[in-house]
Amino acid sequence: MNRSIKIRGLLPLAALAAALLAGNAAAESLQQAWDIALTVDRGLKASRESTAAASSLLDAAKSARLPNLALEAGYTALDKAPAARVDFFGQSLQMPLAQKDSAAYRAMATLPLYTGGRIERGIDAATAGMDAARLGETADAQNLKLRVADAYVNVLRASRMLKVTESHVASLQAHARDVGNLHEQGMVAKSDLLSVQVALADARQRHLQVANGLDLARAAYNRLLGRPLDQPVALDDLSPETAQEPLPALSERALARRSELAALARQIEAMRHQAAAVRGETAPQVALSGGYGYQENRYQVHQGQWMVTLGVKWSLFDGGVVSHRANAVERQAAALTEQRDELASIIALQVRQTWLDVQETRKRLIVTQSAIAQAEENLRVARDRYANGLSTHTEVLDAETLRTGSEGNHANALSDAALAGLRLKRATGEL
Repeated sequence: MNRSIKIRGLLPLAALAAALLAGNAAAESLQQAWDIALTVDRGLKASRESTAAASSLLDAAKSARLPNLALEAGYTALDKAPAARVDFFGQSLQMPLAQKDSAAYRAMATLPLYTGGRIERGIDAATAGMDAARLGETADAQNLKLRVADAYVNVLRASRMLKVTESHVASLQAHARDVGNLHEQGMVAKSDLLSVQVALADARQRHLQVANGLDLARAAYNRLLGRPLDQPVALDDLSPETAQEPLPALSERALARRSELAALARQIEAMRHQAAAVRGETAPQVALSGGYGYQENRYQVHQGQWMVTLGVKWSLFDGGVVSHRANAVERQAAALTEQRDELASIIALQVRQTWLDVQETRKRLIVTQSAIAQAEENLRVARDRYANGLSTHTEVLDAETLRTGSEGNHANALSDAALAGLRLKRATGEL
C-alpha cells in the first residue's frame, strides 16, 4: 500500500522532468530568440533609460507652468541696533528702527502669466525630443534583432557546413577502404593509397576547423541572449522569403517607415522649438507672486504682512546673447536636416543592395541545387571508372572535391538567402 502511494507521488515529478527535458530538447525559433534578446540586451536597456530620461525632461518642461513655492528663513545679528537721528527744535534725537538681533522668514508663491512663448516652446521641444528618443529605441531594437538574426544564421550555416565536412570525411573514408583493398590485391599503386590518405587527413582537419567555428558561432549567439557561452544550442531551420515586391515600392516604404529618419525629423523639430524658446527670453516676462513675510522687530507695528505682486521684467538689450544662442540652435537644426537627407540616400542604397542580394541568392539556390545532383552522379561515374581501371585516382578525388564544393555552395546559398530576406526587412523598417 505504501509502495503504491510512493509510486503515485513520483508520477507527477516524472512527468514534470519529462516535460522539462522535452522543452530543453525543442529547437528554438528566431522569434523566440528575438523575444529573449529584447529582454536581456544591455544596449537596449540603456536606450530605454534614455527614453525615460526624455520623458522626465518633458515633465520638467510642463512643470514650468505651475506655481513656484519658496520658503526663506534667516537670523541676523548686527553689531549695533539700527537707529534714526532726528533734529527737533535744535536738539538731536535718536529713534531705534529695528532690533540688534532678529529673525525673519517668508513664504512666496510665483506663477508665470506670460513668458513670450518660452515655456510653451520648451514643452514642444521636450515633446519632440521624447518622440525622437522613442523612435531611436525602436531603431535600436531592430538593429538588435538583425544582430541576433546574423548570429542565428551563422549557427545554421556552421551546422550545415559541419554536415558537409562530415559527409566529405565519410566519403573519403569509404574510398580509402576501397583503394586499400585494391592495393592489397596489387591492382593499384601505393601512391593512390597515400594520396587518398593525405586527402582524408586534410578533410579531417577541415572538419575540426568547421566544428570550432560552430562552437564560436553558438557562443556568439548565446552572448546576445544573455546565456552562458557554452550552453547547448538547437535552432529551427529558416526558409528564404518567397514574396517578391518591386524595388520602387520597397524604397518608398523604407523612407516612410524607417524610424531613424523619423527620429531625425523629430530632433529637427525639437531644435526649432528650442530656438523659439530661447528667443522668447527677449519678450516681457510677466509673473504674479504672493505670500506672507515676517520680520522680527518690536519697533515695528506689523511684523508680519501678506503681499501680492504683479511683476514685469523686460530685457531690452543683452549684447546679442539670446540672439546668438538661438542662431546656434537653428544651425544645429540645419545640420540635422543635412544628416537626414544623407541618411535617406543611404537607406535607398541599402534597400537596393539587399533587394539585389535577395534576387541573387534565389538564383544561387536553383543553380546549387541542380549542381549537387550532377556532382553526385559525376562522383559515382568516376568511382566506377576507377574501380574498372578506366580512370586515374586523381579524377575520383577531383569529383569528390566538386561534390563537397557543390554541397557547401548550396549550404551557403540557403543561409545567404535567409539572411538577405531579413536584411531587406531591416532596410525597409519592417523587421
